[in-house]
Amino acid sequence: MQQQIQLGVSTWLWTSPFTTDTIALFPKIKGMGYDVVEIPAEYPELINGPEVARALADNGLKAVVCGAFGPTRDLTHTDPAVHENCFAYIRACFELCNAVGATFLAGPMYSAVGKTRMLPPEERRREWELAVKNLQRVCADAAAQGLSIALEPLNRFESDLVNTAADVRRLVDDINHSAAGILLDGFHMAIEERNLEAAFRQAGNKLLHVQVAENYRGVPGTGQTPWQSFRKGLQAIGYNGVVSIESFTPAIKELAGAVCIWRSFADSQDAFAQDGYHFLHQLLRS
Repeated sequence: MQQQIQLGVSTWLWTSPFTTDTIALFPKIKGMGYDVVEIPAEYPELINGPEVARALADNGLKAVVCGAFGPTRDLTHTDPAVHENCFAYIRACFELCNAVGATFLAGPMYSAVGKTRMLPPEERRREWELAVKNLQRVCADAAAQGLSIALEPLNRFESDLVNTAADVRRLVDDINHSAAGILLDGFHMAIEERNLEAAFRQAGNKLLHVQVAENYRGVPGTGQTPWQSFRKGLQAIGYNGVVSIESFTPAIKELAGAVCIWRSFADSQDAFAQDGYHFLHQLLRS
């Protein structure tokens, strides 16, 4: 019998950055029915891994760890010192993964979020090759820690390098390392993909993680996302990992500004999480 899809939620729905104190959310997340908490590791130095691991165990939750990649963590930057800073950050995230029992680090770690330019083909090719080279090093580090990475395409307004499932599959194939995998996010897919089912088929057995929100970043099931195509795509490849809600609170101004969220999408962030859980449970577990 195939393992059931697990449902998760990112703590970004309520707060930022994640610190050790954010474990106070875990009982509420578990009480809503979630199996997994998604930990955005903006600043790993603020997170006590063993303490978080104890809180996860106490609440019967598992963890997924996601990285945050800004201008100082850019593996396609022209300055190799920036690459080294990013490598150090990723290694710290790997330590957190092992501390909390996560098996991979997820995120758009090939470049800085928000890096969007019209480049000549030659320069674009150089950046691609640099991303491949540096991610091969990341994969070697991940494998040495018993981990993998899940690379996430972003929509065209947030990245000019990897936007679609076809893009990220080509990147993973070019990296050509067993530790290289894929994260697909339904929000970005709703902008960039012609067909969600086909996109999941493109990712195939490299798909390690799935994130969701509506096409407008709201509660799953309340917008224009073709959810039946989404479900069929996951079924087609036998996906049995985590499907995790990732959206954000407008109450944290720095985070809200970074993701261009100027208004609330639900009566409360708790209502967002609860309604999203019920929709995903019906869609993926019924």
